[in-house]
Amino acid sequence: MTTYVCGHRNPDTDSIVAAISYAALYNMLGESDYVPVRLGHLNDESTFLLNRFGFEPPARITSVRTQVRDVEYDTPPRLAAGVPVSYAWNLMLEYPNLSMFPIIREDETLYGVITGSAIAQNDMQTIQTPVVHDAPILNVLSALEGHILNREEDYFESISGEVTIALPGGGDNLRNIGRESIVLCGSQPDVVDTALKQGAGCVILCQSSLAEQYRGIASETCVISTPLDAWRAARWLYLATPVGRIAKTEEVKVFHLDDYLDDVKEAVLTSRHRSYPILDRQEKVVGTLSRYHLLQPRRKRIVLVDHNETGQSVAGLDQAELAAVIDHHRLADVQTGYPVYVRNEPVGSTNTIIATMFQENGLMPGEKLAGLMAAAIISDTVMFKSPTTTPRDRRMAERLAKIAGLDLEKLGQEVFSASSSDKTADVLLGTDLKEFNLSDHYIIISQITTMDSASLMNRKQELLAEMEKIRKDRKADMVLLMITDVLREGTDLLFLGDGEVIQHAFDLREIRENDVFIPGLVSRKKQLVPALTALWG
Repeated sequence: MTTYVCGHRNPDTDSIVAAISYAALYNMLGESDYVPVRLGHLNDESTFLLNRFGFEPPARITSVRTQVRDVEYDTPPRLAAGVPVSYAWNLMLEYPNLSMFPIIREDETLYGVITGSAIAQNDMQTIQTPVVHDAPILNVLSALEGHILNREEDYFESISGEVTIALPGGGDNLRNIGRESIVLCGSQPDVVDTALKQGAGCVILCQSSLAEQYRGIASETCVISTPLDAWRAARWLYLATPVGRIAKTEEVKVFHLDDYLDDVKEAVLTSRHRSYPILDRQEKVVGTLSRYHLLQPRRKRIVLVDHNETGQSVAGLDQAELAAVIDHHRLADVQTGYPVYVRNEPVGSTNTIIATMFQENGLMPGEKLAGLMAAAIISDTVMFKSPTTTPRDRRMAERLAKIAGLDLEKLGQEVFSASSSDKTADVLLGTDLKEFNLSDHYIIISQITTMDSASLMNRKQELLAEMEKIRKDRKADMVLLMITDVLREGTDLLFLGDGEVIQHAFDLREIRENDVFIPGLVSRKKQLVPALTALWG
């Protein structure tokens, strides 16, 4: 079963790399199929580092709500519209638990559906109207297990007509025989000769000894020999009709693999059908869904890294099976109804924890992964200047850099030179944005870590305008932007809201309108958020 490993929304480098490294660890342990995923766009730094070390970006997901693809749906044979009804009926006998079979076109898209009741209804209609319409000759031969007695030059594409069973001694049986007639008989040469003379469309010899007598006959009448008796031959003859002709093709309710099960259940409750076709994104048929499939669906299995707060996590988390939480932030509100593995440690980077797990399992990441993990630790600890940094972060980064054959100082310069300041204000603010509910205050904090804060501060008014838009759209009490400069070891803090809050939180003598430089402020979670929390109690 696939296990998805995901970081938080608006992922930073530590979040992206933690998903990749944790998935790599457990795939090396051979436990299951672990797949790293992401919830948002990659920032410039993460994109640069993935390219730098040769990794593909994790696939993006938007929800882990249970979908049709998570259900153990049926995969019955898919039938072409041209196969005989008899073939479909035999399949239904072979699969008694399936109430419907999908009929497909040549490109595997849905043509219609066939059910046992549709076949039965068609069969009952033949009792009142014993007529066959353009039954393909190959279908007829297949249904009757028969073969044509005419000479090879005589070509028959299909047969049509009213079906007549000529009983021995029944003189009136052949009175109205013509081109639109199909005559079934036994070892009755007089019946065969009369039918041929009157130009019947088809004569079917049932369990007859006359086959050799008429083999190679030159006639416009199709002559067929079958080992079936006349009654069975007549019943199977009606079933030689192409299944597409009696299939339901209009207003067929379908579901797609990506449909959410909540929506599917609601639709099923308003329908009387027992089974529904399932299509993929290319509209090709992949299976069928029945009501009982909805009773116990498989939940998606997920591991959270670098967060444990539902507001920062993937949508539909309550419908997923949470396998583990690996984090270095405060404990938040993720809850489960069952025990789950949680590893939350006070270190500067989630990758420090995962590197420790590699060691505990006697494993070592490969050269490229080690370099990527070292870069993630550098990024999240702001080159070990963040107050969240611990000696363990530095030791782990040094060990990983040694495996990768890299110099930490040079790697740090690469990491913090990767961010681009030429992006639009909305992109800059949205790249690493997080929301917090502190006491009764709804706060939005974005952070940009750079080695050139001056170029960003030159765009102050543009950034403040975008911040004001965010505050109005999301009805936030405060919006803050941390422009953290690695070289200056501090942050230019842009803010919208009550400036006195910032002044009191950091005990500042004075504060400019909408911005202030705070030396030593580099961490959102360890410095800014705790300062505001303490101020508001």
